[in-house]
Amino acid sequence: MISIPAFMAVRSSARLTDARIRNAKKADAPYKLSDGGGLFVAIQPTGAKCWRYRYRIGGRENLFAIGEYPALSLQQARAERDKARDLIKQGIHPAAQRRAQKLVATRQAADTFEAIAKEWIEQKRKDWSSYYLSQVETVLSGDVYPDIGRLPIKAVQAAHLLAILKRVERRGAPTIAILIRQWSSAIFRYAVVTLRADQDPAAALKGAVSKPKTKHKRALAQSELPDLLAKVEEARSTPPIKIALQLLLLTFVRPKELRDAAWSEFDLDKAVWEVPDERMKKGTRHIVDFHLKLSRVFHRKLSHPLGAV
Repeated sequence: MISIPAFMAVRSSARLTDARIRNAKKADAPYKLSDGGGLFVAIQPTGAKCWRYRYRIGGRENLFAIGEYPALSLQQARAERDKARDLIKQGIHPAAQRRAQKLVATRQAADTFEAIAKEWIEQKRKDWSSYYLSQVETVLSGDVYPDIGRLPIKAVQAAHLLAILKRVERRGAPTIAILIRQWSSAIFRYAVVTLRADQDPAAALKGAVSKPKTKHKRALAQSELPDLLAKVEEARSTPPIKIALQLLLLTFVRPKELRDAAWSEFDLDKAVWEVPDERMKKGTRHIVDFHLKLSRVFHRKLSHPLGAV
């Protein structure tokens, strides 16, 4: 709202035309050209021509600055006046509505895909292993943020994501492309529940990248196991590597779980190995009971200490 100069003269009360506004000359004092319905052009001594709308709310007269001519044409000014009139009928000042819209636009500009993705990661950090966290951050930083990271999340469309997925698929990494779609979908869902997005465009891309067929190695038959153990013993590898291979065969843990094991996890007196939940893929601790063969391997291991198992 702005104050109304009491001294501003009215040059005409007839409805305006574009030619009349264009040909209006500046004067020593400001004056106005009225278009009717509260809309007029204020002609300033500088020559500036500004659209103004006079209205009342609660019995008080107010003035709304619509814009400047010719950036805002006569027809556009009339349309803006009509919008303002609808707000006034609801008791809303047009200037206050404009400020509120600017605040929303500013916030949306700050709510970029990257900013919200990092919020989502922080929410999930406590539930992920360090390896998985690193994988998510590395892939998003390398493949996603450069393309859409700076876009307001509401501006990101399925087409943006599809281009990323297809590029990653073409370089021979379809599994990573599938993960990108899944993570992006989770990020959009997080944005929706925090009222910063209206939909999840990644959901429509499910199946856009074909999952590669997993080719498993042939499982050894039970009759082949003795020969494998004999070959491990005959191998020219160092004792720790041979022991590690034997432990894998006897415990069936994942290689990383064995590789990262610490002596503090073992109770040789009770013949138990307890893998803590933070080192397990699914976050649940795993108990490995020893048997005679495994105990012998551990006693052999003690003769080749490495600090870790």
